[in-house]
Amino acid sequence: MPDAGVAATEEAPQPSPRRRRLKRSERLALIVGIFILLPIALVWVYPFIWVFSSSLKSNAEIFGSLNPFTSTLHLDSYVRAWHEADMGRYFLNTIFVTGMSILISVTVNALLGYVLGRYTFPGKKVIYALLALVVFLPQGYTVIPIFDLIDSLGLSGSLWGITLAEAGGVSVIVVLLFAGYFAQLPKELEEAATMDGAGFLRIFAQVYLPLAKPVLATAVILQFMHAWNDFLLPLVLTLSQPDLRTLAVGIYSLQNQYFSDWGMMSAASTIALLPIIIVFIVLQKYFIESFSGAVKG
Repeated sequence: MPDAGVAATEEAPQPSPRRRRLKRSERLALIVGIFILLPIALVWVYPFIWVFSSSLKSNAEIFGSLNPFTSTLHLDSYVRAWHEADMGRYFLNTIFVTGMSILISVTVNALLGYVLGRYTFPGKKVIYALLALVVFLPQGYTVIPIFDLIDSLGLSGSLWGITLAEAGGVSVIVVLLFAGYFAQLPKELEEAATMDGAGFLRIFAQVYLPLAKPVLATAVILQFMHAWNDFLLPLVLTLSQPDLRTLAVGIYSLQNQYFSDWGMMSAASTIALLPIIIVFIVLQKYFIESFSGAVKG
């Protein structure tokens, strides 16, 4: 029989490693950094806090003090923004446009990044150069061609037209992230899948794409922010169709009809901001991992 003392020693939990004590210079740098960055963070965050707190105040309280806290909550601003200002319709329109544009855009960018990262072919450097040039192309130059294209497809005056317009642009950052991430994955996975009879799309969808969850999360975040906040394209495409407005265009239209009602305008802005904050908080872990993975690749 094995010795009981030896067995007890083997089963005893290993002590956790001791945390390294900071040097005096490191502690001093940490304290100085906190005192410098904390005020900057407060200045950066305060406008968002002010908008949210203003949505819960009356107009007299909003301009009566800079204090973001209030003893009485006025939730009627949200009710009026949702119904009277038609934010409910604009919210649903934005959800449809954003959700479908994410599906289209992420699929296209992932396929492009997969090909650039995994294959070598003539003209590959030319494609990289063209993608780099797209970064310097202002959005204003593409509005008229996009409008003509949507109109020629017979999709003007519909949410599908706005969706295709939002999903049509190639995100260079997302493509390069996918390319860098796919390039570092082992080639043996592709060879094993090919031996099992899998084709190009099956290898992409079932083998490599599930491994790229951090980059997928980043692509979702970036496209979500772009489509949810975009103003110029939805404004042009919904000039003759107010019912198709997105939240950004809807909030802009409030300044004419509800200019003096700052509580309701703040409530509408809060409705537009909260989904972005929630999505980023949920996916921020993958967002950071995708950039670290692309750098390693």
